[in-house]
Amino acid sequence: MKLQKEELNHISASIRNAESHTSGEIRVCVARQCKGDPLDAAWKKFKKLKMEETQRRNGVLIFVSPDDHKAAIVGDKGIHDAAQDNFWEDALAEMLSLFRKGLIAEGISKGVEKVGELIKTQFPTMENDVNELGDEVILEE
Repeated sequence: MKLQKEELNHISASIRNAESHTSGEIRVCVARQCKGDPLDAAWKKFKKLKMEETQRRNGVLIFVSPDDHKAAIVGDKGIHDAAQDNFWEDALAEMLSLFRKGLIAEGISKGVEKVGELIKTQFPTMENDVNELGDEVILEE
């Protein structure tokens, strides 16, 4: 399953919109394969992208492998500590329900929106806010 250019643009726009209300940073990685546990894969990608280096430790990675029907959401220490019980699971369940209907891009965008809602309360936009991480979708071969 390959996302089309319009779908990737839609997801990037969702990221920009969510980040316009927060100093938090959201990234999306779409992997062609995920052989093992998606949570492990997400943490490895999080570290590889150096997402723990944001100033306020408020990065979130949404990791998706549509072909394997796997996904995970991981947040850095600042975000993770702010999340209420079951937040990540609820956001993930909403994404996966759309994935099952074949709505991959819509599911990812919904996940971005849900994460944005959480982090805007804990990490409001600050004066001189800098976008520390790119908003483009990371495609892994």
